[in-house]
Amino acid sequence: MIKLDIINVLMVEDNPGDARLIIEMLKESDEYLFEVLHVVRLDEGLKYLVTNKFDVILLDLNLPDSKGIDTFNIMSYNAQDVPIIVLSGLENEIFAVSAVGRGAKEYLVKGEIDSPSLVKSIKNSITTNKSKS
Repeated sequence: MIKLDIINVLMVEDNPGDARLIIEMLKESDEYLFEVLHVVRLDEGLKYLVTNKFDVILLDLNLPDSKGIDTFNIMSYNAQDVPIIVLSGLENEIFAVSAVGRGAKEYLVKGEIDSPSLVKSIKNSITTNKSKS
């Protein structure tokens, strides 16, 4: 049996359909085993950051308890050593680009990503983050 590298993911996404789709995409990876902790609110994600170690954060910017670039700023402040990939709908692209300017590793437009591009983005974000440490 081949041993896969485990990547711990915190996904903060309030849309259940988007969350399910992303989890399914990650399951398709032959290279990594993704352990995903999915929460729907920013405050929940922040609580888990205190007690768990994550390799990457997938962050929706519009959540029930936080909206827009403030969502990224709060998460970034609390997870300074964890790469953040912003998940964006087309209508939020301006916020997503702004988040990259503030330190997000990149942003992915929901509905336009597939499994290989998602896995590649996560891998590149983690690699880039480790090389800066």
